[in-house]
Amino acid sequence: MMKSGWQKILIFMLLWQVLLLAGCDYYVNEQPEKQPAQQVQEPFRNQDSRGRYDTIGKLGTHSISIPAGVIDGWARYVGDPGDFADPKIKAKYQRPPKTYDLAIESFGFQYRITDGDVYTSFRQTEEDYRRDNETLIPYGKPFPWASVSAYGVYGAAPLNFNAYVQEGFKISKEVTDIDYIQQEQPLYGLTVYKANNGINPETGEPWKSDTLARDRMIHKDQAGNIKTYIDCQFTQYVNICDHMFYNDDWHIKVLIGYNRVYLPKWQEMEDRVIQILNSWRVSPEGKLLEKQIGKA
Repeated sequence: MMKSGWQKILIFMLLWQVLLLAGCDYYVNEQPEKQPAQQVQEPFRNQDSRGRYDTIGKLGTHSISIPAGVIDGWARYVGDPGDFADPKIKAKYQRPPKTYDLAIESFGFQYRITDGDVYTSFRQTEEDYRRDNETLIPYGKPFPWASVSAYGVYGAAPLNFNAYVQEGFKISKEVTDIDYIQQEQPLYGLTVYKANNGINPETGEPWKSDTLARDRMIHKDQAGNIKTYIDCQFTQYVNICDHMFYNDDWHIKVLIGYNRVYLPKWQEMEDRVIQILNSWRVSPEGKLLEKQIGKA
């Protein structure tokens, strides 16, 4: 009897293992077949002398390769969640593979107005920028660096500030009761508008604060479209200009911020920014078309 009992237990255990194996086999066979992840071939990317890879993509109408260490922050691609997007959305977002056709929404960099060079980490310009911050800004001396942000314009958006400027004048009148009056004399080739002709209507004296009364300047192309819009402080310890312009070839909008003492160079600054961007252009395969400005 004892032997017979052990035989029954062994038979039961063997049958149970067979059932388990059969069940596992059934489970595996019944699961949907998973396709192997498709491997996307990485495009060729340029590198600097330290082995750092360029940031690549398409800004407006041109493919570019931005030297490593140049971008102030990071490049944002079209479709990327915003800075204040729901963290859950950010966690789930998967950006398409980076290629020379991936549309860039925006990125920023610094360039030196006095000689047109670009700030790049691990180049002399990094030390120059730090020195200028320490020796010029605390003493109110003109800071020779401009902050540049480039935005790709996609779709049917107009490449001018016509509506933007008119809406700004309208809001100023409706909200603050300030009229912007065109001045008779242009300034450095710009048409100038001053808040109530530069006079505070409450005091009858020149503005002592430009918080709501910054000088506004525009420049039109031959077709009469406003392609450049600049507004500048004029009562601050250090007066800053916010300068925007459109470029038709690139299909981009550019924002530049700088000390007002450099306003006479506004056209030169626009040209230089486009020269810098042109030096970063590449073929669809990533081949550089010019020597990159700012490459370490």
